[in-house]
Amino acid sequence: MLTYARIRERSRALTRNRKIALAGAATLGAAALGFTVVPAGGATTTTEAVSSPTVTYRSEPSKDVKAGLTDPLYGENPAFAALEEQRKADAKKKADAAAKRKAAEAAKQKAAAEAAQVRAAKQTASRSAERAPVRKAAVKSYPNNLHGWITQALDIMNAKGIPGSYHGLHKNIMRESSGNPNAINDWDINAINGVPSKGLLQVIPPTFQAYHVPGTSWNIYDPVANITAAANYAADRYGSIDNVNSAY
Repeated sequence: MLTYARIRERSRALTRNRKIALAGAATLGAAALGFTVVPAGGATTTTEAVSSPTVTYRSEPSKDVKAGLTDPLYGENPAFAALEEQRKADAKKKADAAAKRKAAEAAKQKAAAEAAQVRAAKQTASRSAERAPVRKAAVKSYPNNLHGWITQALDIMNAKGIPGSYHGLHKNIMRESSGNPNAINDWDINAINGVPSKGLLQVIPPTFQAYHVPGTSWNIYDPVANITAAANYAADRYGSIDNVNSAY
């Protein structure tokens, strides 16, 4: 079966041979014109030699001559057209196959990436499940009585650096209010001056506000707030609530 390249090669060979043949015929014809025929018995004469036309040889087909006239394989040749169509079809088939391979590779890579994400998510969930649950620090609770109030006040005092002991707080509370958080003194000099002492440790409002401990209530009757403010004042005035043994 002739391929497209073989047909082109043969076509060029045929074109070159035909041009050589035509050039040779033209040369012979020109030579023949150089002689004339005379009657019998007459002198034979020759005319001036007719110059031979110049013959040009070309390896490429002439552009001004239709391909169909010099080479039947060009132009509308069915075999050439069929080969050209086959070449185009093969090229398209290769291009389609390459596009399919590229699409398949892209889909494969996408599937691999999605699978990796799923595995990572599962591993993260597994690690989270394996971790021991974080236990929240238990909030310390105190009984709502004199013991609980003193204990809670001592914890706050220790955190704030305020000196004092359970015994020092308890003895002063019992002397000042007998353990009544709502006690109020309405007869001493402070009461006469309009600022009566209040609460477990009988603190006047200006002193409570001046020595209030952050984090406690601003209510002067609040047991813990009253104790910590009084202890803070005693530490500043006497060094410690433990050093107070009378009205202060």
